[in-house]
Amino acid sequence: MTRRPLATIRAACLVICLTVAAASAAASQQQSAGDPLRPGDVVRLRIFLEPDMSGEFLVDERGAVALPRLGTLPVADWPADSIRPRLTRAFAEYLRDPVVEVTLLRRISVTGSVVKPGLYPVDPSMTVMDALALAGGASSEGRRDRVELRRAGVRSLALLERTSIVADLRLRSGDQLFVPQKPWLSRNTWLLSTLIGATATITTIVLTR
Repeated sequence: MTRRPLATIRAACLVICLTVAAASAAASQQQSAGDPLRPGDVVRLRIFLEPDMSGEFLVDERGAVALPRLGTLPVADWPADSIRPRLTRAFAEYLRDPVVEVTLLRRISVTGSVVKPGLYPVDPSMTVMDALALAGGASSEGRRDRVELRRAGVRSLALLERTSIVADLRLRSGDQLFVPQKPWLSRNTWLLSTLIGATATITTIVLTR
């Protein structure tokens, strides 16, 4: 059996990684196109065979992000769909044929009837349920079948399905996912049981007289 040269195997791996990274980046950028980054958002960077240069990097209050080798870059001034090609060209100054994957994580708030309300960076490719899981999921009083998207005072309701992804909501930085409470009766089933029991007792007393 003839062994393939190491260079050939490496080249094949590079082609595969290029294809996967390009598809992933394209999907992420399509979801975020036209919506620039804001302070508090995160740039998730993956560079093939360069783990020390990969990671998650916070956009600071000036709208800039500090990246390995490249220094501080004003990413908030760039269209979202231009970030990956810009970074690829920049890293090409230091790396040969860099394979760069960029995911833009949007900072949103998850509030309402959840276990741990707060601010979270969300990947557009996550499911909505995954995003809610960052906040510990719905509390015992929260609805598990729907969520409200609140943006600039406008509310829209979304039904939760396991296949629903964050990109379907077209989230922007500063958006709020709000989990409403269950209906009052669902939260107070003990009272309904008590009333039924009391009614049954009264009925029995009346009938036995």
